[in-house]
Amino acid sequence: MKKKLILEDGSEYIGEAFGADTEKVCEVVFNTTMAGYQEIISDPSYTDQAIVMSYPLIGNYGITDEDYESRLLALGGLIVRDYNDQPSNFRYTKTLSEVLEEGGVPGISGIDTRKLIKSIRDLGSRRGIITDETVSADEGLKKIQNTPIPHDAVKRVSSKKRWYSRTANARFNVVAVDCGMKMNIVRTMKEYGCNVTVVPYDTSYDEIMMLKPDGIFVSNGPGDPEDVTEVISLLKKIKGRIPLFGICLGHQLIALAYGAKTYKLKFGHRGGNHPVKNIITGKIEITSQNHSYAVDAASLAGTALEASHINLLDNTIEGLVCEKDHVCSVQYHPESAPGPNDSRWFFAEFVRQMEEVKGDAKEK
Repeated sequence: MKKKLILEDGSEYIGEAFGADTEKVCEVVFNTTMAGYQEIISDPSYTDQAIVMSYPLIGNYGITDEDYESRLLALGGLIVRDYNDQPSNFRYTKTLSEVLEEGGVPGISGIDTRKLIKSIRDLGSRRGIITDETVSADEGLKKIQNTPIPHDAVKRVSSKKRWYSRTANARFNVVAVDCGMKMNIVRTMKEYGCNVTVVPYDTSYDEIMMLKPDGIFVSNGPGDPEDVTEVISLLKKIKGRIPLFGICLGHQLIALAYGAKTYKLKFGHRGGNHPVKNIITGKIEITSQNHSYAVDAASLAGTALEASHINLLDNTIEGLVCEKDHVCSVQYHPESAPGPNDSRWFFAEFVRQMEEVKGDAKEK
């Protein structure tokens, strides 16, 4: 069965259908990673986005039960060059197409993904529609124009109730504000001796303080950070009281809570090969990224935050610190799986901040 991708500039791409037989309007973005399509499709940060994979062969190792980042498939669609529906992997339990079909996510293969990605790179990310091949460009454009841009992505993917993930011999209690969190963040926190209490994005300050956290973590997630006013207001109350650590959207929300600004990138950063420089040490780290927005460097003036990392491809802000308030955040994913492990030390830094605050409290 044929499927068609129509972009809002009128360009069309026709290919073979896989996944769910449904129509979706979404933002079309690209990812440059070479492995990890299961983690990508199950990452809530891709809510309402159709992902174009630059690596040509997708589906060849199937889907395994242990490797999900979330059981919720919130992405808009998956666009690939070659789709393989006969996986070779002793761990696989389902094919990629089966999982997409169950999640209501359409896929399209057989198109010129190099041409499409170059278009996104040169002209910027745009909205598009994955639809039946019989739909004309004019019909597709009308559907795109009549579909409002959603502003409730975090609300849709955040946990609906509080839940716990404990580890043996825990040293710290961390409250994680779930804006669309990847499960590997929880796993990594536990490796560093933290019990994790995951709370919905709209949990109140008083509810969080009743949990007596040693540190607050703000997760990754989808959409425009300025839409998540509940978390921004929460962080304004928390900052300076308890150590704060943010990843991706959490990084942007911390910046907004301190009075900085964010802006949308032309086509975003998505992939496991972005070089980032630690301004403090001069060390270069290869990082895994997934975001459409960035912190405005000029807007940091007058705030208590300082830039700690920059992206060497476009000089965007990749990390923020405030030693006085025990705050650190990164735009990339130090817990990436699969992906580079260069930045896992950031979890150790968060632990150091909690140790320091705990030590000061004991002395008092």
